[in-house]
Amino acid sequence: MIHRIPKTINPNPLLHYAHNQSLFHSHKPRPHERPTPKFRKRIPFVSQVKTVQDPEEALSLFHRYKEQGFRHYYPSYAALLYKLARSRNFEAVETILAHMRDTELQCRESVFIALFQHYGPQKAFELFNRMPQFNCVRTIQSFNALLNVLVDNNLFDKANHVFGRSYEMGFRPNTVTFNIIMKGWLAKGEWEKACEVFDEMLQKRVQPSVVTYNSLIGFLCRKGDLDKAMTLLEDMRQKGKHANEVTYALLMEGLCSAEKYEEAKKLMFDMAYRGCKAQPVNFGVLMNDFGKRGKVGEAKSLLHEMKKRRLKPDVVTYNILINYLCKEGKAVEAYKVLTEMQIGGCEPNAATYRMMVDGLCQIGDFEVGLSVLNAMLTSRHCPRSETFNYLVVGLLKCGNIDGACFVLEEMEKRKVELDLKSWEIIIKSVCSEDKGVSELMKVLASLNI
Repeated sequence: MIHRIPKTINPNPLLHYAHNQSLFHSHKPRPHERPTPKFRKRIPFVSQVKTVQDPEEALSLFHRYKEQGFRHYYPSYAALLYKLARSRNFEAVETILAHMRDTELQCRESVFIALFQHYGPQKAFELFNRMPQFNCVRTIQSFNALLNVLVDNNLFDKANHVFGRSYEMGFRPNTVTFNIIMKGWLAKGEWEKACEVFDEMLQKRVQPSVVTYNSLIGFLCRKGDLDKAMTLLEDMRQKGKHANEVTYALLMEGLCSAEKYEEAKKLMFDMAYRGCKAQPVNFGVLMNDFGKRGKVGEAKSLLHEMKKRRLKPDVVTYNILINYLCKEGKAVEAYKVLTEMQIGGCEPNAATYRMMVDGLCQIGDFEVGLSVLNAMLTSRHCPRSETFNYLVVGLLKCGNIDGACFVLEEMEKRKVELDLKSWEIIIKSVCSEDKGVSELMKVLASLNI
């Protein structure tokens, strides 16, 4: 048995009966009784503001609509707040919030939860306390969101203090609440404290979820205590909790870390017999282990195995393969994988493009690197500063002045600076007698990098 984890307390049978009764007696309308579906009315401002990239332009659009006599309601304010918060324009966020408060507009809890994610922990805490000023009732959802922000920002002591005052503040902790606090203790390496929180959950008749168990199993696997992790999996099964693909992925990672690859592979193929179908995350664990051991060919074979099973690889799966191919200097092969994923309907993310551009630069294929960079920028992703610098230098060395100028202009748009080494190479290019350098000089004169 796992240390300090008692048996699960059975739920109230009367509540279980009431739940079943509501299922049995729910009235299903006959075809002629079914109400006409109501379609949400589209709000022009909301539709338009979602397409705007510049937050200042979004703010101007808000005022223009207002000047034209359009009356903004909650959806307009919420759409604008999301846009401003993502750009970290908190001064404008506060101005809009103040206007909402002064007009006594009723706000939904969801907008504050979204703002917590972008605010720093202290400002999120202050905003949580101000929520009642906006005609917004705080529930356990916003309480949990605040706790999570505090824990994720390494303010666990404050989070634990707030958790201790939950009943006093009018909140009854639920499974998510306890999971967040357990996550905090485990991040500090405090297994005993996390187990105490687990005990408290059961004492207060709060049922642990698969996430609860995954937190504990993940911690044990990272510590190399695989026997205890497997025991916890069995304990989970006995209590009627079904392990999911993440549970098995954590166990497989632990086995791979202990150099027990065959056991990890066997566990993945045994998952189906235990009622859980293998998912991309499970194949990804094995592919990552192959990549670490320099067996990229075997990693590729797992990708084909997924497709045979009619399991669609996700962007993370493809990224694992692209990463190790680029590390081995096989960027051309990685580029084929990138093409394959796009044909298969899987969109590359920022990490995919960054690895691909860096990999192509490392093998000196700056022309193809430039085309991938262009696709990356079109997809509204941005490479690292080092990638920009490396690409400019590489394009200059292979004589592609136009390409180098394009990259420099994109750097200037994004306020990315050239490093000293890149400046030295550019100056040498300017001092050469190449006819195309005059264009480079014009671009440099117009830039502020």
